[in-house]
Amino acid sequence: MSDLITDLIGRFGLLAVFIGCVFEGETAALVAGFLVHQNLVDVVGTFPAVFTGALAGDTAMFLAGRRWASHPFVGKLRDRPGFARAARLVNAHPTSFVFFNRYVYGMRTIGAVTAGLSGIPVARYMIVSAVSCALWTLLFVGLGYFVGLGVERFVGGELRTHEKLIAAALLMAACALAFTLISRRTRGHRDRGSAG
Repeated sequence: MSDLITDLIGRFGLLAVFIGCVFEGETAALVAGFLVHQNLVDVVGTFPAVFTGALAGDTAMFLAGRRWASHPFVGKLRDRPGFARAARLVNAHPTSFVFFNRYVYGMRTIGAVTAGLSGIPVARYMIVSAVSCALWTLLFVGLGYFVGLGVERFVGGELRTHEKLIAAALLMAACALAFTLISRRTRGHRDRGSAG
C-alpha cells in the first residue's frame, strides 16, 4: 500500500502542491519541502509548482477585486473586520502592502482583493507579487526541507517509505492545526479591535 501511495505522490504530488498553494499556501509549501527532503518529489519541479501556485492564487484574488468588485464574494470580504484596515494600508503603502500581504496569515485573500480594488496598476502588482512569492517559496519550502532533516535526525537514520508518509501526514495535520489556531486568534484580535 505504501508503494502505491509513494507512486501516486511521485506522479501527482507536484500537481497537488500547486493546487494547495493556489488555495491555501503555507501547509502545501511546507509539505513540499518535506517531500523534497525525503526524495518523494523532484526539487527542480517543486519550486516552480509552489511559486506558480502561490502567484496564481494571489493574482486570481487581485483580479476578483479588480474585475468583479460588485460580486457577492467580494462583498463578503468587504464586510470582514480586516478589510477596512487593509484598505487604509494599501492606499498608504501600496508596494509594501502587496509585498508583505502574503506573509500575514489569514489576510492573503482579503489583502489581494483589497489591492485589486485599489488603484495599483496590474503590472506593478504582478511584479511585486512575483518577487514576494519567490521569496515566500524559498522560505517555506526551505522550512519544510529542514523539518524533514529534523525528523530524520530525531528518528536516527533514513526514514522508511511508510515512515515518510506518516511524517508527511503528521506535518500536514500539525500545520493545519497551527494555522487554524493562528487564524482564530488573529480574527479574535481584529474583531475586538473593530468593536473598540
